[in-house]
Amino acid sequence: MIYAAIDIGNTFGKMSIYENGHETEFKRGRTSQLLKDLKKVKPDALIVCSVTLNSEELLSKFKDFEHTLFLNRDTRIPIINGYASPDTLGYDRLAAAVGAHFRFPAEDCLIIDMGTALKMDYIDKEGVFKGGYISPGLQMRFKALHTFTKKLPLLEAEEIPELIGNTTESCIKSGVINGMAAEINGIISRYLAEHDLKILISGGDAGFFESQINYPTFAASNLVLEGLYRILIHNVENKKSTL
Repeated sequence: MIYAAIDIGNTFGKMSIYENGHETEFKRGRTSQLLKDLKKVKPDALIVCSVTLNSEELLSKFKDFEHTLFLNRDTRIPIINGYASPDTLGYDRLAAAVGAHFRFPAEDCLIIDMGTALKMDYIDKEGVFKGGYISPGLQMRFKALHTFTKKLPLLEAEEIPELIGNTTESCIKSGVINGMAAEINGIISRYLAEHDLKILISGGDAGFFESQINYPTFAASNLVLEGLYRILIHNVENKKSTL
């Protein structure tokens, strides 16, 4: 059986193809190109996740694929969603939690996603998603300083800066980058004070911060896709889906 897992945004997305339980192909690009590639693959079933497109937009884009599961609040999942406001939970966070639980099924897990936002989510060893933490991501912090002040320039992260900046630009970089690293380490330390857990890192800025995290971590760049695949398997192979 060939399965596909797709995580899409407004323009770009990610896609993994799974065959006989193994990932055989990964693609990242414009959604339009991923759809063309998907037609060539001809999967037996696929799952789609998006935090930016509504159900009508998703149905329109994937109308040519018969056996499609769209991840939503009613989708059966192989973990327990303990979030107090499930209607507001991003589907990417939920899928990542599923992926983490299947990587480490007997462990408490902390998932750190360093993308547009910094998200840190906790799922326990029983497979209960508890929720977590959301704060501004790296680029958002730079943009906020530039947008909400009159004279501070818009900067980008290039390398880990010295702690003490001696120019306005180096002070901004130290505050944003070293501040975010300190935030991540501080939150991890608070979790570790209460839980023995595995720490998984993902997101576009994970590689930049990996050396600054003071604790053992596991790189999980495609954790959302891994989780989507597990959700698809849970629905299709256990015959609990209407696909």
